[in-house]
Order: sequence, then C-alpha cells, then structure tokens
Amino acid sequence: MRPSRLLRLTLVVTGALLAGQAQAGPYLLVEANSGRVIAQSDAGRPWYPASVTKLMTVYVAFQAVRENRLALSALLKVSSNALAQPPSKMGFNVGTEVTLDNAIKMLMVRSANDLAVVIAEGVGGSVESFVGEMNRTAVRLGMDGTRYANPHGLPDENQVTTARDMAILARAIMRDFPEYELYFRIPAVQLGKRIIRNHNRLIDHYPGADGMKTGFICSSGFNVVAGATRNGKRLIVVVFGSYSASQRAEDAARLFERGFRRDVTLLPDNHYALLENVGNQAGAPEDLREQMCNAKRKRPAAESDIDDEDEDDAAVAAGVAVGTKGAVKAKQAKQSLLVDLPPSMAPIRVFTGPVLKLPETNLGIASTKEKTGKPEKAASAPAKSDAKAKTTPATASAAAKPAAKPAVATPAQGTAPAAKPKS
Repeated sequence: MRPSRLLRLTLVVTGALLAGQAQAGPYLLVEANSGRVIAQSDAGRPWYPASVTKLMTVYVAFQAVRENRLALSALLKVSSNALAQPPSKMGFNVGTEVTLDNAIKMLMVRSANDLAVVIAEGVGGSVESFVGEMNRTAVRLGMDGTRYANPHGLPDENQVTTARDMAILARAIMRDFPEYELYFRIPAVQLGKRIIRNHNRLIDHYPGADGMKTGFICSSGFNVVAGATRNGKRLIVVVFGSYSASQRAEDAARLFERGFRRDVTLLPDNHYALLENVGNQAGAPEDLREQMCNAKRKRPAAESDIDDEDEDDAAVAAGVAVGTKGAVKAKQAKQSLLVDLPPSMAPIRVFTGPVLKLPETNLGIASTKEKTGKPEKAASAPAKSDAKAKTTPATASAAAKPAAKPAVATPAQGTAPAAKPKS
C-alpha cells in the first residue's frame, strides 16, 4: 500500500474514532482491572438509569445466593404485582413458578420487568425490602450518586445514577462474581420454541464484547453498560442518552476502540486518574422525553426496552442527523464497527417450574438433566425468533466461548416443559 493511501486510510479511521467522542449524554471509558479512567464526559452527571438498574438487581441476588439465603434452584412465584408491570416482560400468569437461575437469564436477555419484581419479592420478601438492600449495597460500593426506587428501572424521578457509579457497579460484578460472568453475555434464550434475543447489539457483533446490560426509557434515552476484552485487557464503557439502539452500540464500540489502541493515554481534558476520584454532581437528571419520544419520530419510542427499534436504524442509514446536543451525525457513523461474528453460544434454554435434578457445578452455576436422567440433547428443530437477527444458531448444542474469554462453566440449559407467556 502506498504511503499516501495509507495516510488517507489512517485519517478516515481516526476520524471515525474521534466522531465517537461526541455522545448525546455522559460517557465513561475505564480499565476494568485498574479502575484507570481513559476517557469521560460528565461521568458524574445525574441520569435516569432505565434498565441498567437490573445490574444491581442481579448483584443483590447473587449476594443472597452467596450468603445461602436461597439457591439458584429456588422457586420464585409470579405475583399480581409482577404481572402488572409494563413491558418489556415475559407475561407469565400469576402463580407461575420460575427458578432464580431462569429468572436471571430472562431478566438479562429480555430485560423482563415482571421478573425483576419476581426476583425482588423472592429474594427480599417484598419489593420495598429488596430496594432497600439495593440502596445499602450502592452505599457500600461507593455509588454515592445513585438512588434506587424500584428493581427494574421503569420511570421514577427518584431513580437516579451516574456513569461513574455504573462503572463502579460493573467493576464490582466482575470482581465479586466472576463465576457468574456468562449470565451477562447470553445472546439469546429459548423458551419452548420461542427464541428471545438480547437487546445488547455488541454481543456477537463487536470482537471481544463480553456483555453487561442495556436500558431505555423516554426520559433517559438509550443507555448501556458494557464490557470487552482483547489481548488480556478488559475495558468497561458506560454510555447514556444515545438516540437509538444502533447508535448506542456504535457509541460504545468507538469508545472501546479508543481504549484498545496501543498508544492510548489519559486525554488532556481528563483530570481523573482513577474511577473513584471522579466526582458525582448534584442536581436533577436531564429529561430527554421530548427528544426521544416526540411525534417527529417515525414511530414513538416505547417507555421501556423494546425490540422494535428499526426506525432509528433507518434514520442512520438515510444519513439523518440524530440525537440531542452533541450527538454524532449519521454521516460520521456510517463506518460501523459492528460485524456479524460466529455465535458465541447457542440459545440457552429457559423454562418455568422446578428442575428435578440440579447439582451445582464447581463455579456455582446451575446445571440440569432431563427427567430421564440422561444429559440434555441438542435441539435441531428451528425455533421461532422474537426479534430480527442476522445470525441464528441452528442448534442448541454446547456453548462455545469467545476466543478472548477464559473457559467458564455455562448457565443451565434447562429442558423442563416451558409455559408460553401471554402476548
């Protein structure tokens, strides 16, 4: 390649990376192991967390398991309060029982608000008690800009966090519960013949992505807390307030690219060497409802995580400028960093009801057998998908881990009969 051509290519790639610096809301890029801040903008600014709240819900549930207050095989019951929650949800009937293990899988993949309540009531005895434990845990971890009012992240003016605090929580999950890391990067779950895919578009589309959680309500915009690992280097990205699900993923990917560059250094405008030294700001969160859910959008956004976000992708493809103040223009984001990667694992089977045999693996993640006592067989029949996907695993064979990840045990792929949720 001629030097002039190489220079032009370098400038194009660099421009794409720099374009990712202009986020719609706060963002933060940090090294997971050291807590060293690589890049940030308004990381201490108050923001509505939406469904990234569920990272704390799961952290508290894992802590309860470690303290022997309940097991992953424990049966939790769907209450009328749980069923009354708005989407996203599974819609199981009142009285339906589901193991904590399966509830967490569906919570992380479907972002099911009803199962957030099921977990809260099952672990804490009541939603109020569980939320109190969430807030005490936030204080213990040093998340002094975070207040929880519910376990799912649905709209509540008292539910507030910061990018800094969510990065602290992400680091705590990685540090305190490494044996459960796979729960956060499941690409899809299978409930009967139904395939439910993860809202996190980084999974199986960004090399090295190892999961975490997305979120959306009108007031917050599209949020994500994500992790990625390359060549032994693990990064955490928090992005708040993106205009669409696709823009959220691209924003996060561009920040990861900055962190993985060999010449990465602390930016001149970054005055915070370590994550805990980033100060949280006082004040109320900015409300993005008018920007996110106004009548000018082709289809008004829902009030919680949804699959149907293609209208925003179409806007980006058409070259329409999107987002709030400081958002990336679509023409700058055309060079996508997301690609179709080989599936990291087949859809994980989930179900309602008990598991007859549930021995614990050496990593504490449930593993099951069929009623016959024989190991589970791979399902070869195609399953109906809940969401559009470019890559669909053909079988439910044993999980294959990404090359960048060390081998870990896989969460249970249960085979008990599944109850079809209400539509």
